[in-house]
Amino acid sequence: MRAHEAGVLHAEALAPGPAWLRPPEDVNALLPKLWPATAHRGEPGVLQVGGVSVTDLAATHGTPVYVIDEQDFRARARAFRDAFERAFADLCGGADVYYAGKAFICVEVARWIAAEGLRLDTCSGGEMLVGLRAGVDPARMGLHGNNKTDAELARALDAGLGRIVVDSAEEVSRIAEAAAARHVRAPVMVRVNVGVEAHTHEFLATAHEDQKFGLSLADGVAAGVVADILRRPELRLTGLHAHIGSQIFDTAAFDVTIRRLVALHAEVGREHGVVLPEMDLGGGFGVAYISSHHPLAPEEIAGRLAEAVRSECRAARVEVPRISIEPGRAIAGPSTFTLYRVGTVKPVRLDGGGVRTYVSVDGGMSDNVRTAMYDADYSCALVSRVSASPPVLARVVGKHCESGDIIVRDEFLPADVGRGDLLAVPVTGAYCRSLSSQYNHTPRPAVVSVRDGRAAVLVRRESEDDLLALDAG
Repeated sequence: MRAHEAGVLHAEALAPGPAWLRPPEDVNALLPKLWPATAHRGEPGVLQVGGVSVTDLAATHGTPVYVIDEQDFRARARAFRDAFERAFADLCGGADVYYAGKAFICVEVARWIAAEGLRLDTCSGGEMLVGLRAGVDPARMGLHGNNKTDAELARALDAGLGRIVVDSAEEVSRIAEAAAARHVRAPVMVRVNVGVEAHTHEFLATAHEDQKFGLSLADGVAAGVVADILRRPELRLTGLHAHIGSQIFDTAAFDVTIRRLVALHAEVGREHGVVLPEMDLGGGFGVAYISSHHPLAPEEIAGRLAEAVRSECRAARVEVPRISIEPGRAIAGPSTFTLYRVGTVKPVRLDGGGVRTYVSVDGGMSDNVRTAMYDADYSCALVSRVSASPPVLARVVGKHCESGDIIVRDEFLPADVGRGDLLAVPVTGAYCRSLSSQYNHTPRPAVVSVRDGRAAVLVRRESEDDLLALDAG
């Protein structure tokens, strides 16, 4: 970590730009792996996606705006569905893909997911409600959460959700009591903390011991909760679940996770005479936010995980349970970009003698907090025109009253970028809208889908009246 006496935000002044960032040969070129499949520059150099130009989108829907390529989103969903169905066909009759709604969910997206044959994973009563309003079959939905409310459990049981993932020992009795009151048998899975630390940001790693999720495998807590569930007639234990983190680019951590889950699965069979029918391996598959990211294709992920499951189940002498996974970011992320309009442009001379151009746009950390929260990297491009100017090192920042209000920390943009230009930041479909806020009383952007030359509002832009609607004063 490079230190600077004025604080971490000034550390880059000692060596502008990260090591992986190089000046582009063509500052107008789009790196395909960062953009939706239909994105390209039309005439006269304006970005088009789904057959719609960004200038038309800005004129009609304003900026900032999240733009989803429906065709791309659906294709990514199908890619996971088909890859895992093929890889696990001869092991357990296929695999179930649950879209992780926390990445981004709205009624229309839930309908896309259902139409493409995926299931839906939810983490709150609100996410459940979206799926139910969209008409998703409740039996194909699940509920996660480390602190589920009584109301959320009631909604899950009343709707008939296909699984409730148990995340603590005390939750077992609460679910059992709620199920008994409704004269139903609740299908549950146990989230196991397998002690695997994926190589990711500390706040994204979710299976090492010192964190809030899951039940520890190492100290026998998970096995104890399994035994407790099996003693309760109100509950039906369907299997084990693990999730080891997010933005993972290899499968080594999954190999260890599978080994430990299968060992517990086999132990349950030996100790209790019960063959659990399911096993969920979680999600967290990485996507490319910048040029140095190289994510695995769904086919490669599925093939590697299938081989690991085959090997471990053979070694443990158990039949392969029905496997499920939970991708969210890998489907939603690359299908979407955020469109901004440039305001102030400010060249700033750095301590080392270089210059960084600060490009301020009309959004910021209220619509993308991931840079500030997770130190996330993003790319961007000038999309309302092409430029003959040379590239300059730029930092894209928001309009909020925070020095940490940074959207793109380092990128090369044309030297003539100026007020009124449109910038697009790709790969913002996962967590940006979900984590958005009204900071500085800023209305949240609209979410607009594009396909076959048409644009449709999925989530309308908030208005100033919306900002005041809950204000009792």
